[in-house]
Amino acid sequence: MTRYVDEAQAYANSASKTRRQQEDQRRMAYRRAIEDLTEQRRLQAELADFPDLLAANYITASQAPRRSGPLAH
Repeated sequence: MTRYVDEAQAYANSASKTRRQQEDQRRMAYRRAIEDLTEQRRLQAELADFPDLLAANYITASQAPRRSGPLAH
């Protein structure tokens, strides 16, 4: 009987630990998404101060050759 109780408790602890890990992963993904959005907004605000620089970057990027497939090393 004790063995059964120990195994049931171990399973419950394992399931609880797995659930906490999944919640932590979701929380961290959410936090990273917020940080990425904040950084993107900050960069957009900085670029808005220099519209000519933004236009130059667009032109340069549009003229760059397109790559398809993985890069060869």
